[in-house]
Amino acid sequence: MDFYSCGQPLFLDSNTAASMDTAIHEDDSETVAMIKELLETRIRPAVQDDGGDIEYVGFDLDTGIVKLRMQGACSGCPSSSVTLKSGIENMLMHYVPEVKGVEQELDAEEGDAALTGATYE
Repeated sequence: MDFYSCGQPLFLDSNTAASMDTAIHEDDSETVAMIKELLETRIRPAVQDDGGDIEYVGFDLDTGIVKLRMQGACSGCPSSSVTLKSGIENMLMHYVPEVKGVEQELDAEEGDAALTGATYE
């Protein structure tokens, strides 16, 4: 009941929901802020043009690895790993020297489908 009384919207439009993961917070480091800005302004629009989306999961400062989750048409697409490595990784490494690589996070259902060779829907 607290949620209903707080005045927050019950449903978010697609633009608001998509940008929640890349919203820059006060406690974000400068590196994380730059990664989120690049994802929001350059990478996400290109991925959305192909019918997919990308979600920022996190950045490990020690290893320099950015974790992302591919969504929509990109999640089950065999070329998503190529998109991830050649496009997204190259751009992030070019603009943010602290980034050493990009890895795709799989949802539990996607991971099970990848292990069995089944397609994920």
